[in-house]
Amino acid sequence: MSDLPPISTSIANHDKADILAQALPYIRKFHGKTMVIKYGGNAMTDPALQKAFAEDVVLLKLVGINPVVVHGGGPQIESALKRLGMKGNFIQGMRVTDPQTMEVVEWVLGGEVQQDIVGLINQAGGKAVGLTGRDGAMIRAQKLKMLDNADPSIEHDVGQVGDIVSVDPSVVKALQDDAFIPVISPIGFGENNESYNINADVVAAKLATVLQAEKLMMLTNISGVLDKEGKLLTDLTARRIDELFADGTISGGMLPKIAGALDAAKSGVNSVHIIDGRVPHVLLLEILTDQAFGTMIRSH
Repeated sequence: MSDLPPISTSIANHDKADILAQALPYIRKFHGKTMVIKYGGNAMTDPALQKAFAEDVVLLKLVGINPVVVHGGGPQIESALKRLGMKGNFIQGMRVTDPQTMEVVEWVLGGEVQQDIVGLINQAGGKAVGLTGRDGAMIRAQKLKMLDNADPSIEHDVGQVGDIVSVDPSVVKALQDDAFIPVISPIGFGENNESYNINADVVAAKLATVLQAEKLMMLTNISGVLDKEGKLLTDLTARRIDELFADGTISGGMLPKIAGALDAAKSGVNSVHIIDGRVPHVLLLEILTDQAFGTMIRSH
């Protein structure tokens, strides 16, 4: 008797064959390529979506694609702060990070959240390894200078929030070459060995650029970038994004996400996808089928 789970019988056999055949050109095209995946939103907190995400990552690795996972953890940090009777403050979408908050950020991201993801991927049959930006001296950072959106002469102090100085991906490459799946927490270090909390979207975008990734996939809680009427914009160029920034269509938490995505697209990442993490197996659907699930960003 096979100990493999039965394949769902709700799909007719010829449909299954069609699906697999459709995936083949994509598997061939992306074989040996790196995909950086920013993991966040519902996909991180809903158990069924967590399981589907882990299975997708393992399958990509098995067909010869190199997934690199970068995760956030805003809600988890928020609930840890609450448990400790501390309150999170935000300025222009960035968490103000004093030394006490930084300690919480480090143990939540580099401990709890990262190890949960590593465990999920391992349970799905992969070999995941958790890293922070300290490992292999990967992410050097400095204190972020945050200028006021309305008045650039005003600078906000957001504490130990980091701006990336440089990324050395050699530890990631070494793991990839050895069949491991890197899972990276967005924590960097400064010249005096101080820790910095860095926006996970920014880390994913920078890492995708340095690794010259084929794709940067950003899982979110929305179906993609929406216009003022709430319609999905499936294909965006740099010029169109500037217009959407200017008229306020893109604002708040989407700002760093889109800005990072655009930087990556301009710096050699072939395509950047902002996709709906609430759709089960959205990674496989986006990478291995003709179907578009979200917004693709191109440099021109």
